[in-house]
Amino acid sequence: MSDLHIDCTINGEERTLEGSRSALLLDVLRAEGYTGSKRGCDTGACGFCTVQIDGEPTTSCVTPLAAVDGADIETIEGLGSQNSLHPIQQAFVDHSALQCGFCIPGMIMRSKALLETNPDPTEAEVREALADNLCRCTGYKKIVEAVLDAADRMEAKAVVTDGGVHGPNPDRQATRNAACENGERPCCQAGTRTSSHTEVQK
Repeated sequence: MSDLHIDCTINGEERTLEGSRSALLLDVLRAEGYTGSKRGCDTGACGFCTVQIDGEPTTSCVTPLAAVDGADIETIEGLGSQNSLHPIQQAFVDHSALQCGFCIPGMIMRSKALLETNPDPTEAEVREALADNLCRCTGYKKIVEAVLDAADRMEAKAVVTDGGVHGPNPDRQATRNAACENGERPCCQAGTRTSSHTEVQK
């Protein structure tokens, strides 16, 4: 018999989770089919198991189930589908920012949290935000490129409250465009510029 019955919201759906008093969120999520969150270190040090809890990136392998009663949880499964990827997911694919893929769900969830609070991060800010998420394959360069490109994509698609689509901040975009032309942004170096740059600059 389960000791705990926790009511929460997962990816917009109201759920009741069950587990022992010592149960950790990662184990329960995976048992419930949310297997995008990966087990790596069991100490909260690798970031593979990152989910968002009430908007904050959180390592689920060290989060007690009891701590999420009434919480709003978002996992990688809630971002997009195979046929309709979230802009961050699509940017990771387009920049080949994944190899074995094991760390990528956690990387994307932490990237999403960053772009929700800082929609126009610098390369240094992206690296700082992802510092707690480890990757043994890519060396981080392509991941950083993907996040910077995702910021452009999400900005271009942002909708203002009156229902219209707004363009990027012109002053900020002028600086970005100059950096792109000079190859100073990682996502524009070595011929890696994607179609989203053209879309944003229009």
